[in-house]
Amino acid sequence: MSSDLFLLLIAFVVLGILPGLADWSLPGRVVRRPAIMGILNLTPDSFSDGGLIPDLPTAVRRAEQLVEAGADLLDLGGESSRPGADPVSIDEEIRRVVPVVEALASRIGVPLSIDTTKAEVAQAALRAGAAVINDIQGLLGDDQMPRVVAESGAGVVLMHMQGSPRTMQANPTYADVVTEVYDALAFRIDRAESFGIDRSRIAIDPGIGFGKTADHNWQLLRHLDRFAGLGCAILIGTSRKRFLGALTGRDVSERTTASVVSSLLAIEAGADIVRVHDVGPMADAVKVWSAMRPSR
Repeated sequence: MSSDLFLLLIAFVVLGILPGLADWSLPGRVVRRPAIMGILNLTPDSFSDGGLIPDLPTAVRRAEQLVEAGADLLDLGGESSRPGADPVSIDEEIRRVVPVVEALASRIGVPLSIDTTKAEVAQAALRAGAAVINDIQGLLGDDQMPRVVAESGAGVVLMHMQGSPRTMQANPTYADVVTEVYDALAFRIDRAESFGIDRSRIAIDPGIGFGKTADHNWQLLRHLDRFAGLGCAILIGTSRKRFLGALTGRDVSERTTASVVSSLLAIEAGADIVRVHDVGPMADAVKVWSAMRPSR
């Protein structure tokens, strides 16, 4: 899959004109909606669904199910970023991810994103057909990652995280979480541009649950509209996360409703892309939300 489709998607969401993504319509109007990123974890230890995809055929079937359910792009991960997670080797991450990318690139009609912080993994995945790098360290963790993204022409998601997955939830502290995350993302964007990565290729993610308390997460979501000032598409991932469980008292497997509602409210606040496990319910919610919006 060429990166062109992803770049077109990003251009559309930044401009608020998503005419080519909807596979449904309403009488007398064009439906314009945000994009849904489906999660495909290829790990044994992810917090929600680790170990559920043990082999390549299962991965392909799951990817096809996500696209059929309404995913506009898929995010593949070969290393867990749950709180307390240990890193895996480059070779192991490539072993988990690249065969799946190769299998999907020729048969899945949506862009493939790779959730990685390692330049070698990113480069191998891009060669196999991926179009996007989703870097939880915002291109700050591997000195070679900005070069890989710049030279490949890929799209990139720059996320904010305080600390590392192993330590990020130990004691996250901010004087003003919204301002500090905004400024940190502005720095990441400027740095990416200094390597020749055009802003039109960049999406930003404030990193819900990554080095934040539940209160920090809620503050970021309540003030999400501020991040539009950065001039990039905004990606939000609340799906099944711990702060939703703390609020609802629900186990991770029972957080679909809370995930969909929080994602939908993030869309209302300005999110352009939502990263979710439960694509079908999210797609239905977006259809209802779009139908309720005034005609444009």
